[in-house]
Amino acid sequence: MTEDATEEQETGGSPRGEPLLFDALLTPHRSLGPRGFMIFMAAISAVSFTGGMVFFLAGAWPIVGFLGLDVLLIYLLFRANYRHGRRHEILELTRDRLTVRKVNHYGEERSYEFQPYWLRVTLDDPVRHESQLVLESHGRRLVIGSFLAPQERGELARALEKALAETRATPSA
Repeated sequence: MTEDATEEQETGGSPRGEPLLFDALLTPHRSLGPRGFMIFMAAISAVSFTGGMVFFLAGAWPIVGFLGLDVLLIYLLFRANYRHGRRHEILELTRDRLTVRKVNHYGEERSYEFQPYWLRVTLDDPVRHESQLVLESHGRRLVIGSFLAPQERGELARALEKALAETRATPSA
């Protein structure tokens, strides 16, 4: 999760030209980067190849194919996991609206807008793994940051509530 409102304000703010009061990009955590993935796959391949050679030399040659399928399955599952890691959410708060853009792992985007003066941010206290960070306004509710760790959801909720309070406290121009 990253938050950076000042840089966006200096470079023009929101797409509508309004200055951003809060800006956050929410992304799922991935503990294994591309280099680590290559090392991991090389290690899995080496172990499977060595095991396959032992079985092949012992006369159990059909086992080699199954070990190859294991490597392929692990590779495909990791690729699917990385594809789902491309999803993200963008939160942009201006004086007049909070815009939440959710981009799924296929790159399809859905946008939601809330009026900040009536917006309520709810999150269980204490934050647990199953806790949801919910934005509510005028009978609409939107769960955000479901892929974040509980601590990160709590930090986001506090930062967003603070930005909303500052927006409400300053008179509009």
